[in-house]
Amino acid sequence: MSRSEDLKLPREAVDRVTKPLARFLKVEATAGGLLLLAVLVALAMANSPWRQAFLGFWETPVGVTIGSIEFTRSLHHWINDGLMTLFFFVFSLELKRAIVLGELRTLRRAALPFAGAVGGMVLPVLLYLAMMAGQPGMQGWGTVMATDTAFVIGCLALFGRGIPTHLRLFLLSLAIFDDIGAILVVALGYGATMNWMALGLGLLAIGVVAAFSQLGVRAVPAYFLLGVAIWLCVDASGIHATITGVVLGLMAPTRVWVRDILLRAELGRVLAYPAGEHWSGDTPDRRDLREAGRAITESLSPVERLEIMLHPWVGFAIMPIFALANAGIPIYDVDLGRPVSLAIIVGLVLGKPIGVFGFSWLAVRSGVAVLGPGLSWPFIAAGACLTGIGFTMSLFIAGLAFDPTMLNSAKFGTLIGSTIAAIAGLSMLVRLTIFAPRT
Repeated sequence: MSRSEDLKLPREAVDRVTKPLARFLKVEATAGGLLLLAVLVALAMANSPWRQAFLGFWETPVGVTIGSIEFTRSLHHWINDGLMTLFFFVFSLELKRAIVLGELRTLRRAALPFAGAVGGMVLPVLLYLAMMAGQPGMQGWGTVMATDTAFVIGCLALFGRGIPTHLRLFLLSLAIFDDIGAILVVALGYGATMNWMALGLGLLAIGVVAAFSQLGVRAVPAYFLLGVAIWLCVDASGIHATITGVVLGLMAPTRVWVRDILLRAELGRVLAYPAGEHWSGDTPDRRDLREAGRAITESLSPVERLEIMLHPWVGFAIMPIFALANAGIPIYDVDLGRPVSLAIIVGLVLGKPIGVFGFSWLAVRSGVAVLGPGLSWPFIAAGACLTGIGFTMSLFIAGLAFDPTMLNSAKFGTLIGSTIAAIAGLSMLVRLTIFAPRT
């Protein structure tokens, strides 16, 4: 076999499924550790002598003023509405990749995490509303809906190969469905008065993005500028601007623009040159090298390229910054006995796992869904407990739903509920892996 055949591109077909998933899981597992560190730092600072400076820092106004036009928001607002748009953009990319190219291509495989996600949203909300009936704070029902992907994947990473691969896949897919469902609720349920003109302009810009994609426009700066314009229009429309990330992520193309045959031809043309200096000046050799570089870049779909580029920034920068800005809770000011704290804890600790497990069981029992290889109901139950870790999205929605008099109690309930859910899920996984009876 020749050396060129040893280095032959493209990758094997299975690599197009497993490698992007493995990369995503690795980033999420590491991000979970950074997220936990950021939470601990925020809690320490919010309960230290420097708490006023720390909490006040996030309210610093940031923006631009041009003549009589002023666009200013607090740093906290830019983090929660601006940076979190990228968070949802990346998770929408991963969802589309999994559905179109990867592990959720078959309907019965996708049905299991989807059913679990629906149950994990519906039952916690019903429990929350039942406990908060007639109480102030009923509008905070969205707080108990979502699952924190990074913390869940981080918990699974502690067990290495001791847990089924399809449990990771099930929980990752469920968490993505969960989070996108939650942001749709945020966009529609926690927005302001509608500005139809701004919404119309945003939809027009989305149409331009779709037209550019169909025409084969590949200039990233053009899409970036359109994305900013859409975000500004949606922000002005009264719909929560983070929905922009979901829409644009799901619109990203999954097809490659340079097929395998063309890629090999471009690389073959460069490799055919004899050894020596060919790459300086405006020569045919240099032009062929540039074309080969473009061909390599365009041999990945836009979904894969954007995810590879942005996911580390989301996991290692955006999520820890979000935690620093939102997890700073002055504990001395919290009354854990308030109904809102108890309702959130019950929703996360009981509602999430019962809903996820129950709806998953019904989906398999009815034949709509199928369990993946090696995935058993005890592992589903353990994973369902972990879905009660609602940290990132729960804090995000709490900031929109509750007034300042209830916000800290809601946040503290989220932290306590997420901690109990993590302990319950980890304990079950320890029992299933480390202390499982040997056969």
